[in-house]
Amino acid sequence: MFDIEQIIEGCARMDRKAQKKLYDKYASVLLGMCVRYANNRAEAEDVLQDGFVKIFFNIKQYNGTGSFEGWMKRIIINTAISNYRANLKHYYHMDVEDIKKTEIDETSIDTSEFSREELLKIISNLPEGFRVVFNLYAVEGYKHKEIAEMLGIDIGTSKSQYSRAKALIQKKLYELSKLKVHQPQ
Repeated sequence: MFDIEQIIEGCARMDRKAQKKLYDKYASVLLGMCVRYANNRAEAEDVLQDGFVKIFFNIKQYNGTGSFEGWMKRIIINTAISNYRANLKHYYHMDVEDIKKTEIDETSIDTSEFSREELLKIISNLPEGFRVVFNLYAVEGYKHKEIAEMLGIDIGTSKSQYSRAKALIQKKLYELSKLKVHQPQ
């Protein structure tokens, strides 16, 4: 059995067996990240493949400081953002005027009453720009300044899209909680 240092060294030599071991070890985790930024599974799989190509070609640049998995995740996120930018003209865009400020009851919503799948479905159905900003900020932990630089948008746009994404998520969770209350068990 290979340890991660041996796999990295093998990948640096472009050893196909080491590349396969690295792919097998991390593909499912990294695909989960890709799904959060893609419009569908096929697009997410394309992003994953492009990301692994970049990982394999740049693995010699990994200097051993910091987490190797973190280094790979950064490449995957950057690949997903590049894919997003390249396909931006193909995505459906809602006009800012079409997105009305969502009013939510003052009562807070307890997300523990929802399954992981329900939460992921709601997030994946956000408008594209909202979803990307929400994932980068809330899930990946980037700051709005970093997100703005990555996406080529203003900081205010990042903050606004995040705020609207949260409001839409709250609205959908509220609607879902009302449906759950009225469903026979």
